[in-house]
Amino acid sequence: MSKLVMGRRALIAAIAALGIAGPASAGGHQVVESIHFLIPGGAGGGWDGTARGTGEALTGAGIVGSASYENMSGGGGGKAIGYMIENADSQHGTLMVNSTPIVIRSLTGVFPHNFRDLTLVAGTIGDYAAIVVDANSSMNNMADLVAAYDADPAGTAIGGGSVPGGMDHLVAAMVMEAAGKDALNVKYIPYDAGGKAMAALLSGEIKALSTGFSEAVALAQAGEVKIIGVTSDERVAAMDSAMTMKEQGIDTSFVNWRGFFAAPGLPADKLAMYQDALAKMYDTPEWEAVRARNGWVNIHNSGDDFQAFLENQEKVIGDLMKKLGFL
Repeated sequence: MSKLVMGRRALIAAIAALGIAGPASAGGHQVVESIHFLIPGGAGGGWDGTARGTGEALTGAGIVGSASYENMSGGGGGKAIGYMIENADSQHGTLMVNSTPIVIRSLTGVFPHNFRDLTLVAGTIGDYAAIVVDANSSMNNMADLVAAYDADPAGTAIGGGSVPGGMDHLVAAMVMEAAGKDALNVKYIPYDAGGKAMAALLSGEIKALSTGFSEAVALAQAGEVKIIGVTSDERVAAMDSAMTMKEQGIDTSFVNWRGFFAAPGLPADKLAMYQDALAKMYDTPEWEAVRARNGWVNIHNSGDDFQAFLENQEKVIGDLMKKLGFL
């Protein structure tokens, strides 16, 4: 992945111009004096954990001098996005965390803005999706699931922990569509919690479950499920016995990314510093401790790479949601 790199002299000049060089620069490797993290949801959620974990690693490693946090729930994340746009000139010290819902919710009109209305800083982590079956199931791979679906489409329901049109449903539809089936005919049953979905899998009410990879790994390690396909391009180290969709001839990939955005019109030198700080974070033991504790996968998309990634995800999700009748 490309990283935005500044020449050393340009970087020193930019730091001096912003007045953040000085004795507090932690052995010379402090990149940013302070960051205010804006979190579009409540305490304890995925966005909250991502912002606070990132801030913990950046300050612990001395890359950022200090970090502060603000939870601003409302409008499916739309309130915080609107706030960043409306107060852009006073938000140059703020990074807002977000993830795949910024794409889904702007497509469905939950809020009027989309990622293009903000300054894209970087995607930092992600969680792939996985299809799992009961540990005692006769199915061992995606070919077995597709064969069961061909034999009895209505009896081969796939469950998930999100509403129809939500991420788990979209992943199940995307995978079956890529396997040559009509996504409209795939029977999806939503459950309001992972525990209920797991009970449905064990009872046979659903034949497979669409879920996040980190959750799938925990269930597989507990001996409750078999992972029959992962939506990554290559096998993931956390469970490298789990086959990707692609190696089973199902050409699809998906990641529930999380990353950071800044206010529109952010000066280029300030953007470069944020990107530099996040890039340096990956090489620190402080970040590795946070990443491992949360089971995150490092997926670094900075600047133009982040834009291209989001545009591709928007197209894939948008096309599928139109087909399924959600747009």
